[in-house]
Amino acid sequence: MWIYIVITIIILITIYILVLYNNLIKLNNKTKEAFSTMDVYLKKRWDLIPNIVKTVKGYAKHEKDTLKEIVELRNSAYDTMSDEEKIKTNEQLSSDISKIIALVEAYPDLKASENFKNLSSQLTKVEDDIANSRKYYNGTVRIYNNKVEMFPNNIFAKLFGYKPKAMFEINENERKNIKVKL
Repeated sequence: MWIYIVITIIILITIYILVLYNNLIKLNNKTKEAFSTMDVYLKKRWDLIPNIVKTVKGYAKHEKDTLKEIVELRNSAYDTMSDEEKIKTNEQLSSDISKIIALVEAYPDLKASENFKNLSSQLTKVEDDIANSRKYYNGTVRIYNNKVEMFPNNIFAKLFGYKPKAMFEINENERKNIKVKL
């Protein structure tokens, strides 16, 4: 009689582990897909930055420090970055874009430039797409992290090598209001 109980318990645990393992794979793949979607928009923004900087440089020659910081950040090799490096670099880039927007406010001729209006419109669209894909990515990461971190799943997740993933969050600079100096 005891042997049947032990065999049933072993079978149930095995089924649980198999189902959990498959769920972890599914959730991991979903977070990869969500990051890839967001990455497309981050790359679009990455490619748009040199054009914006070039346009702003013509109007704001004495704002070299801000523009230099953006150019240096942009000169990093995006395609060779890890997902975590892409997240950190784009958090910094978001902060720097806020600085460019503040600069634009100080230069009415720049705001009136057709080239800048077009680039600004493209950037706005890309930023909206990034915000939406960031929400989706963070939602899938939350579900994945819950599965990986909750007991008893966390025991098996560690055994299978699954670790929590980082959320795409804004940094402290983005939380502050931009101060426009005229």
